[in-house]
Amino acid sequence: MSADPRLRRITVFCGASSGCRPVHLRAAAEFGRAVAEAGLELVYGGARVGLMGAVADAALRGGATVTGVIPRHLARHEIRHTGLTRLLVVEDMHQRKARMAELGDAFVALPGGLGTAEEFFETLTWAQIGLHDKPCALLDTDGFYQPLLVFLAHAAAEGFVSRRDVDGIVVCERPGDLLPRLAARARSGWSVCSDGDAV
Repeated sequence: MSADPRLRRITVFCGASSGCRPVHLRAAAEFGRAVAEAGLELVYGGARVGLMGAVADAALRGGATVTGVIPRHLARHEIRHTGLTRLLVVEDMHQRKARMAELGDAFVALPGGLGTAEEFFETLTWAQIGLHDKPCALLDTDGFYQPLLVFLAHAAAEGFVSRRDVDGIVVCERPGDLLPRLAARARSGWSVCSDGDAV
């Protein structure tokens, strides 16, 4: 998988919280290990806490290159990870999202809150309007993203989202299944919205 030049770095969006159930921390760590075992690089939000810290620490232990991107105001609050391969401190959240999008060859949302959802939806929107053709995926640990998928199906049924774009999201329950699916999607390309489709 690492020999494919289309998939070298995985950008991960996830919570700076650990959540209420240990299953989410375990899944984040398992995904970090999978990234390292595949010989890929990890790009994420740069924090040492919550699911962010779990995925980064597991990838680092596996020998992966891990790049964190963190806004200056958060870096000052001592939540930044000090053991990363590289930590990029940017001016604000907008620069953070732009840099993470630039660095990643694919985007994965692990469980998280408002920030995770906002980051993931922005990458979906960019794909929808043709700004990139990078695969986007949800790690649906223990059904975490099922309510979101119900919303997207409803939005498609109401004509506000293209069904093709919803179907283009890679959804996996197990961390170990996600990278092969992303590699397959990277080879086939993201089918973006064309003129006349819902946006």
